[in-house]
Amino acid sequence: MSDITYVCKIKKGDTKVKVNNRINYYLIFLVLTPIFFLSCQDDKIVDPVEDDPESKIYKLPVVIHILHKGEPIGEGFNLSKERIERQVEILNEDYRKREGTRGYNKHPDGGDSKIEFVLAKKNPVGDVTDGIVRVNIDSVDNPTNTGSLFDYYAYYSYWNPENYINIWTMPLDESMINIVLGMATGPETELPGADLLAKGEPYQAEGILINTYHFGESEINSNYNLGRTLTHEMGHYLGVLHLWGGGDCENNDFCDDTPPISEKITGCSPDVSSGCDEEPVMFNNYMTWSNDICMNIFTNDQISRMHYVLENSARRKTLQNSIGLSD
Repeated sequence: MSDITYVCKIKKGDTKVKVNNRINYYLIFLVLTPIFFLSCQDDKIVDPVEDDPESKIYKLPVVIHILHKGEPIGEGFNLSKERIERQVEILNEDYRKREGTRGYNKHPDGGDSKIEFVLAKKNPVGDVTDGIVRVNIDSVDNPTNTGSLFDYYAYYSYWNPENYINIWTMPLDESMINIVLGMATGPETELPGADLLAKGEPYQAEGILINTYHFGESEINSNYNLGRTLTHEMGHYLGVLHLWGGGDCENNDFCDDTPPISEKITGCSPDVSSGCDEEPVMFNNYMTWSNDICMNIFTNDQISRMHYVLENSARRKTLQNSIGLSD
């Protein structure tokens, strides 16, 4: 059986934990063990990003695979086009640090990533598309038994990851709200911490999975209802780690401008108890488990990692020349 590395939050008393599951799809919610995702710190390969308005803008095509259970468009798991487009807009607000939105900050280390996401305009055969694929999973027999959730959902719909960022909505039971949020595969890269990434191709299908309930803005009773789950998972997809990395002060996220921490961050409080050297934690960083409402920063070193991946990693550097960006 293959590893299934995924990101979720599990409520255990007042504690939320992210986990790794090494088991097949049917037991995924039964056997859970801790995991740490890729991060950033001391031995950076690239320098911090300059705040240069003339610097390159990375445009990346996304395809949203809406997996539903036969509902009309706009009802149940078959999300409306407006909600999907708003989720992509939230991504761009966060990654471009747009003033006047929740993605803006005035922190001296907070940067505009110069990364923009575009719903694919052409599908893999060159036909015009709105970047949204809808599949009634109740009408498809899925025989996938590889033990990988990415393979399981990709069976329904999957576009070439060299040209598209595949994002699937998972039509999970309502009981999974606040328990399973999202999951992402990481890039192929020699950046420090790469061994902590969930592998993509050729080991398993590559992309991002988001619990439908946590996709975009919604009125669910949750601290994760403003579309920041995808912002967070896209960070992993582009090579950025949780701030705590390996869980100790020496090996955290390999980014000098994120104060080192050894504990997981939740909520919206700058608690110093998790920080190393009694430094306040950067609780509003997108690569924490903080509430959606208080997330608003990628640092320059985190952005440098993303840029390095987009310039050097297979199935990331090719995205900028995708047919999906063609009018």
